[in-house]
Amino acid sequence: MHLDWKPYAAGLAAEATHPSSHWWAPVTATPRHVFVPRWYTPGGGGWTTVDGPADEETWLKTTYSDTTLVTRVGPVHADHTPGGHLVTGHPTSSSTLPGLVVSMLEHGRITPGNRLLDLATGSGYSAALACHLLGDERVTTLDIDPYLTEAAADRLDFIGLHPDVRTGDAHGELPGVFDRIVSMVSMPRIPATWLQALAPGGRLVTTIAGTGLIITADKTPDGGAAGQVEWDRAGFMTTRTDDDYPPALNDLFTTACTDDGEVTTSPFPVLDVMQAWEVWSMLSLTAPGIEHRNGTDDDGARTTWMLHPDGSWSRARTAPGEHTATVHQGGPRRLYDVLDKIRRRWLEHGELPVYGAKVTVTPDGRTTLGRGEWKATF
Repeated sequence: MHLDWKPYAAGLAAEATHPSSHWWAPVTATPRHVFVPRWYTPGGGGWTTVDGPADEETWLKTTYSDTTLVTRVGPVHADHTPGGHLVTGHPTSSSTLPGLVVSMLEHGRITPGNRLLDLATGSGYSAALACHLLGDERVTTLDIDPYLTEAAADRLDFIGLHPDVRTGDAHGELPGVFDRIVSMVSMPRIPATWLQALAPGGRLVTTIAGTGLIITADKTPDGGAAGQVEWDRAGFMTTRTDDDYPPALNDLFTTACTDDGEVTTSPFPVLDVMQAWEVWSMLSLTAPGIEHRNGTDDDGARTTWMLHPDGSWSRARTAPGEHTATVHQGGPRRLYDVLDKIRRRWLEHGELPVYGAKVTVTPDGRTTLGRGEWKATF
């Protein structure tokens, strides 16, 4: 099949990078459609499979847009479902929007001669970009999903690229020593194995699970690392060790919808926390593991729920025309009180300290973020 994809790739390069970037040429030279022959689109209460080759124009326009394409829902990959098929569940793998892939690679300050570990192979697109810049022999890519690594290796081979493609856990021992480690998956913390695999003076780039924070850190002589939280933000799927993520807290959600709990009034209207990146990141560092849900009634009233695996829950509702919220909370912790404290801090200081914070990582992976008098360790 011959597709005239190069004009589309040139258009993607103009959107996702800039001519002075190291990554301009790799983006123009990489046929992204090869890596995403099928994907899912949301709708109808689930995710519907789209078969790219069945509609070549849609295939090219979609895969060369600066958009994330979901390729796996629960344990089911789009490659394994017929076009138009509906799948339910949460996304577990994707081809990340190219602009974010490029941004993460740029944060790595990757230059010719570097040995790169591309964590979370996914579709294989990021590994392809890296091969164009560094050469196959200097790129290793790793993913926990054996189907993803097999498919990516085949697609890379199809376009003449042959990096070292490995199947393995990003939390475990890494396959070599690297000058750069760039993760395209969010991590709950930086594993000690990353620091052990990082060459002297090497650099790591990752996002922290449950936050929009991009951390860059250079290896220090003691075997740890030091750097900062970058000012831009990113959202990646969280690393997983099984076929799917743990089930949603649906039973606790039922409790949060029906119980009165402890009732208070918040001076702030309800907030879609996950769309407020600073607040979301700060809250996730303070109380990791919260599941957020939102709803709007027919009359325009807005409700938000926060659920935690320890059994804590909150429900907050702001009626139309109101600027406060009625809050119900239960369980061992008062999650909404934690959120309100963060929002008060933002009002008092005009910002939150997470973005731009300094980062120190001990050799065992213990990470501390600090800015001014604020510190958070995980």
